[in-house]
Amino acid sequence: MPFGGVDYFQIADLLSDEEKLVSATFRRFVDDEIMPVIGRHFREGTFDTSWPRKLGALGALGANLVGYGCPGLGPVAYGLIMQELERGDSGVRSFASVQGALVMYPIHAFGSEEQKQRYLPKMAAGELIGCFGLTEPDFGSNPSGMRTTAKETADGYVINGEKRWITSGGLAEVALVWARCEDGAVRGFLVERGTKGFSTRDIHGKFSLRASVTSELVFEDCLVPKSALLPGVKGLRGPLSCLNQARFGIAWGAVGAAMACYDEALSYTRDRVQFAGKPIASHQLVQLKLVDMLQEITKAQLLSLQLGRLKEAGKVRPQQVSLAKRNNVKMALECARNARDLLGANGITDEYQAGRHMCNLESVFTYEGTDHIHTLIVGEDITGCAAF
Repeated sequence: MPFGGVDYFQIADLLSDEEKLVSATFRRFVDDEIMPVIGRHFREGTFDTSWPRKLGALGALGANLVGYGCPGLGPVAYGLIMQELERGDSGVRSFASVQGALVMYPIHAFGSEEQKQRYLPKMAAGELIGCFGLTEPDFGSNPSGMRTTAKETADGYVINGEKRWITSGGLAEVALVWARCEDGAVRGFLVERGTKGFSTRDIHGKFSLRASVTSELVFEDCLVPKSALLPGVKGLRGPLSCLNQARFGIAWGAVGAAMACYDEALSYTRDRVQFAGKPIASHQLVQLKLVDMLQEITKAQLLSLQLGRLKEAGKVRPQQVSLAKRNNVKMALECARNARDLLGANGITDEYQAGRHMCNLESVFTYEGTDHIHTLIVGEDITGCAAF
């Protein structure tokens, strides 16, 4: 069932039959394909390369795009997919989110017809992996400080610079790279693996998103043809519009992580017997934590659903997406910490999932706009005063 049993206010009744079917389909996929192996991948710091094609076969990649092999699902159905994938692991949802919202979406929205035909069908099928190169070693929250450059020549564009913290960078066959041109405008370029002057280095030693590939992209006099330029957008509006798409999915995904932690904590505390032979779920302080988790998850579910309906109606604003991302990720991180606490010493082992979600959510709290940045976005919106 949608919301996996964590549905105290019968929110599933507000979903269409198609939305319920999508949720159930991906819940089965996560239970069958992700949960049996995710602990091992997190422990070993590996990404299962069979996942992209499996996700593609189910229609998860670019799920809300129309045409070019994409299923054209509505925003709520797309959100439910992200929710279920992150119930499995933030790294799995991150892969699907980057592929669909950060690479496929801009090609679909701003690419030439030739670019759409070349990349989108294969990306939708999971046969071609992409990555999104915006963040740099010295510029994350401030993309306007970008140092990567693209100089136009008779043969195309020469790109120089470095991107960092790039999900799927080491796997990707094509990188959507944002660079500053000589006129000062930021433009997007599709750079294929194997292009001379383009290389990647994976980042190791992570305690978060370990089942996801995170990389650096390096461009040293990298010459791309003029056909690599995304023709339909100019300026930071391009990458920021992509981030808004991704943040919508993150707002839903974080709820899935929180639901997983709540489910695990509830089951554990019912079974764990201490003090006069009673389950620890019978104690007041344990019930307080469980009720707090359920309460905050329920509020986040309702917020996400309304956000999806606003997007469906073409009424959603970026500031509303920021508030949802900010609220839901903070909520999920607190749920993960409470679940880890309720599991006691078991909560620090990877036999249980709360610790894994807790570590992952520390990254989700920071990426796609930090909690602080989303605070300032909403703060400016309600006061009319820019604080940055």
